[in-house]
Parts: sequence; structure tokens; C-alpha cells
Amino acid sequence: MSRHREGSQTRAFRTKATRKNSAVADPPPSAGAFRERPSKPTNFRKLYESRDIPIQMEYDPRGNTIRWKVEFEKLDYHHYLPLFFEGLCETVAPYNFYASKGVHDMLDNGGPRILPVVPQLIIPIRNALNTRNHDVMCTTMKVLQHLVKSGDQVGEALVPYFRQILRVFSMFKNKNINTGDAIVYGQQRRENIGDLIQETLETFERYGGKDSFINIKYMVPTYQSCMTR
Repeated sequence: MSRHREGSQTRAFRTKATRKNSAVADPPPSAGAFRERPSKPTNFRKLYESRDIPIQMEYDPRGNTIRWKVEFEKLDYHHYLPLFFEGLCETVAPYNFYASKGVHDMLDNGGPRILPVVPQLIIPIRNALNTRNHDVMCTTMKVLQHLVKSGDQVGEALVPYFRQILRVFSMFKNKNINTGDAIVYGQQRRENIGDLIQETLETFERYGGKDSFINIKYMVPTYQSCMTR
């Protein structure tokens, strides 16, 4: 009779666990690094529902948009820009659309008023990326690319905060869709996370000044400079 029963169980991380026909009892749980982390309804949604945000949907045959009830010159960017950035966590329509479109509108029209608000945007940016939600991450990275191009020195102002926002970039940098037509469709819509991360890091380097590369490299060691190609 064999000394070791076939299919015998052992605990994880022991030598016996590597033997053929051994089953691990109570295997350790998955770390869940890529698992989605749903966010709660944001203040953006609550204020929109109470009609305290000066926008409304405008229907157009070419594609819906939003109409602002206040001129951009009169908007309080210290209040509204962080609020709209917080709304990037939203996954429910129409709030996700309102937040994304509103952010892009404000970045297009903010000029010098954007730079002083950058420190207030870091927590909303980090929270959006930390949801690990595919759509939220893609939307946020497109917003980040727009943000650093939106005004003088905005890209440089973001560099000191790379350690807070690039951790998720390092985790997802090589996480691409790799199944046939899906990758082509994702690339066409700019919804392939790995490609968007690469684009965003390159945009950070181009607009972040002389210290941008070393700070990117510290957080994303596999990143190669786009300025030496």
C-alpha cells in the first residue's frame, strides 16, 4: 500500500504542495489587484439632482451635449472643476456623460484659471483611477491628457503628484485586450487601457518639464522615454 494517498491535501506554501496529485487545502485568497472597486454616488451626482450644477442636457441629432447656464468667465473653477473631476467616478448614465463632457468643456475654456486648481484635482483623479473600472480609467486618462495641455505649466504642476496617481498606471500598463477583433475595436475607440496608459505617460513627459521623466520612471520602471526616439 502506498505511503502517500493519491490526491492528499496539504497547506499552501509547503513543499508537499508542489508534488503531483497534491491538493492545497484553504488556498490563499487572490490579491485582487485588478478587481473593480465600485464607488459610491458622488457629490457631483447629488448636486446635479438638486439642480445645484449649472448644466442641462441639450439634445442634438449629431450627438447629445450639455448646455451651460453660466458663462465660463463667471464660473468658480475652484468649486466646479474639482466637483466635475469627482464625477469621473460615476458609471451610471447620464452622470458619467455630464461629468466627462463638463470637465472637457471647462478645460477648453479655463485658461490661466486651471493651474491654481491642480492640487484640488489630485484626490478626485486618484479616486477615479482606483476604481479599477475599465470605462472610468479610460475616461480619466483622456481627461489627464487634456488637463496637461490645457494651460501653461499645468503639466509641470502635476509632476509632484505622480506618486499619488501613477501607481495604478504601473499595475495596468501591460493589461491590454488581446482577443482578435476586440483589440482593434478598443484601439479605434481609444479604450485599450495599456495603450492609453502609454499615451498618457508620454503626454506627461512632453508637458511635464525636465523632472517629468525621472518621476515617471520611479513609479513605472518599464517606461521608456519618448523624447529620445
